[in-house]
Formats: sequence, C-alpha cells, structure tokens
Amino acid sequence: MADKYTPNSIIDLFLDDLWSTKGLSDNTLSAYRTDLRHLDRYLQKQGDDLVTCSQFDIRNYLAERFDKGFAKTSSARMMSSLRRFYGYLIVKKQIDTDPMALIESPKLARKLPDSLSEEDIDRLLAEPEQDDPIECRDKAMLELLYATGLRVSELVGLTMEQLSLRQGLVRITGKGGKERLVPLGELAVTEIESYLKFARAELLKGKQSDVLFPSKRAQQMTRQTFWHRIKLYALRAGITTELSPHTLRHAFATHLLNHGADLRVVQLLLGHSDLSTTQIYTHVATARLATLHSEHHPRG
Repeated sequence: MADKYTPNSIIDLFLDDLWSTKGLSDNTLSAYRTDLRHLDRYLQKQGDDLVTCSQFDIRNYLAERFDKGFAKTSSARMMSSLRRFYGYLIVKKQIDTDPMALIESPKLARKLPDSLSEEDIDRLLAEPEQDDPIECRDKAMLELLYATGLRVSELVGLTMEQLSLRQGLVRITGKGGKERLVPLGELAVTEIESYLKFARAELLKGKQSDVLFPSKRAQQMTRQTFWHRIKLYALRAGITTELSPHTLRHAFATHLLNHGADLRVVQLLLGHSDLSTTQIYTHVATARLATLHSEHHPRG
C-alpha cells in the first residue's frame, strides 16, 4: 500500500484530482469538502479517521444522520461524495477495501421541475423596461435564457467572444469542460443587439471588459444577483408559481417538447451527458398534454 496521508491532506488531494480530471464547479467541490469533513469529525470522536474507517463506521454515521432527521436528498448527496472519495482512495492504493461497496443509497422520489406556462413566460419577459440600462440588460438576459436553456452560471459567465449574432449562436463551456453550440433565436438576437447598442457601454462606465452582461459595478454578475432580478420581474408580472434559478431552463425544455421537439435534440441543447437526465421533462410535457386534453376535448 502507498504512503499514508492525513485526512485533511487526502481530502485536498481528492478535490484537486476532481478539479483537474472532471472539471467540477467550485460549488460542487465545496459540497464534497463539507461532506467529508463532517464524516471525519464524527469518526475522530470514535477514535478513527477517513482512511482507516470501516463499512460499519460509515453505516453508524449514516444511521445517526437519519435519526437527526436529515433529508433523503442530503444523505444521497453525502453518499455520492463518499463513493467518489473512497473510489479515489482505492485507485491511489490508500485503502484495500472500499467501505462504501455494499452500502445502498436511499431511493428518492423523482421530483418534476417547476416550470412556467408560455403565458407566464410572455408576462415575465415583457416586464423589464428598455429605457433603463440595467433592465435593458436583464431583458436581453431573460430572452437569451429562455431561448437557449442555459444554466444561470453559464449565462452570467458569458463573454463577448462566445457570442455570434451573425450566426445566431452562442458557444457554451458546460459541466466537465464540454463545449456546445446553442442557437439563439430571432427575438433573443434582437434584444441582445438592442442591449449592446444602447446599454452595455453605460454599464461598463468606460472600463474595458469582455463580460457580455456586466453588473452595475462593471464586473461579472453573480448568479445570486441575477436570481434576485428574476424574482423582481416575476413579482411585477404577478407570477405566483414558485421559482428557482433554473425555472427558465425548465420552461425552455418543457415548451420545446410540448411543441414536438426530439428528446435527443433537447438533451444536446441543455448539455446533458445522459439522456435519462433529460427524460424527466417528458413527464412534465405529458402532464401538460393531459391537462390540455381534459380542458379542450369534448369528452375530456
């Protein structure tokens, strides 16, 4: 077996490996670090650590989490972290036996993503005022988000060089460093052209930046800031559906399928590596079709 490391150093090495080989986001890496540190603190109280613990130790830890009322989703994420971590230790010959090998993850009910109706989307996108530079920017962002199904993190991170208005395309580097080309659509192109002509320079205040949608401080906007902007416009539009940062992404996928788009095309546009991730939207679309049938069919 290879030389041993301390629990803290092995966590750092594991996260460095994930960052370099998988291209995971800072948020995901931070979640993994938190999960592993929580387990390590528990194990240290038992006189053990992450490297030397057994399957029995981890089962006891998970049972304690269950007794404390942790949600299944939280435990499922924790177990995903542990499976990757102990798989890494096996590969690096830090352990001989994987303590997670015989531990099953909790079965989760598949939650359908919240979405908005096409009427709701129309009201939301009509809210920003064109004569205000910030709202002009927001309108272009909302139109682009609904037209492309980007993740909010992908949207706020866009640079000028990723955009080709002449071709009507945006080039996205998604999870794992995978690139995809996504068509913008005519309305999004029109709103982005208007924003670039009338608002972007005013937001930059003379500063040089490649950020496509800068904040009022002429910097890259945070996901949280744009999320608050979405909620503001939803409130103004009288939309009562519970929103999430991915609401427009969900609406993009659902509305495409409602209008007959091929599931694999939607998969490519969303940047999903696995078709099963995209298939959840078919349930949303089917539910919508059933509702329409019941409302409009003479024998519905």
